[in-house]
Amino acid sequence: MSFFSLIHEPQKIKAHVDDSFAKAKLETRLSELFVSAKQRQPIIFCIGTDRSTGDALGPLIGTHLSRLKLPQLHVYGTLDDPVHATNLRDTLQIIRESYHEPFIIAVDACLGRLDSIGCITLADGPLKPGAGVHKKLPEVGEAHMTGIVNVGGFMEFIVLQNTRLNLVWKMSENISSLIAHSYLKTYYH
Repeated sequence: MSFFSLIHEPQKIKAHVDDSFAKAKLETRLSELFVSAKQRQPIIFCIGTDRSTGDALGPLIGTHLSRLKLPQLHVYGTLDDPVHATNLRDTLQIIRESYHEPFIIAVDACLGRLDSIGCITLADGPLKPGAGVHKKLPEVGEAHMTGIVNVGGFMEFIVLQNTRLNLVWKMSENISSLIAHSYLKTYYH
């Protein structure tokens, strides 16, 4: 699949964290994305903060992936060095100055409908971080993954603060595993 077709045929896949069959579709699509950008530096850009349980999904994923030390996969946003609203622009500037045409997959927690809690999405196109809490931040990535950690629509900051850590942890392990497996398939193929 060429980058051109990614732009013109956007895809979005959604899978519940407990649905192995649907997660296999996510992994296949992630592999396709890595293959389509094989000549470019891959970056996983994990957004969030450890100061809010619901918003810690990104830094947890970044930490899991960093510990795996996957060859030539660059990870931004960990528990030690999170990427959040106050440093997002600066981190994007560092990436622009450090890499020539990197392929960025952005990852973040999000709020959604009650029946979507626990779902992982993978979509073509940039992520709009902060949209769920009404912040205007730069769009990030050529593709993005989200984990729907709680219900949205009312008092979003409080909802994120009161999200169950168990769900966030489980989703972070699953998303990290999906990214690692699909990347390794591509890297060693």
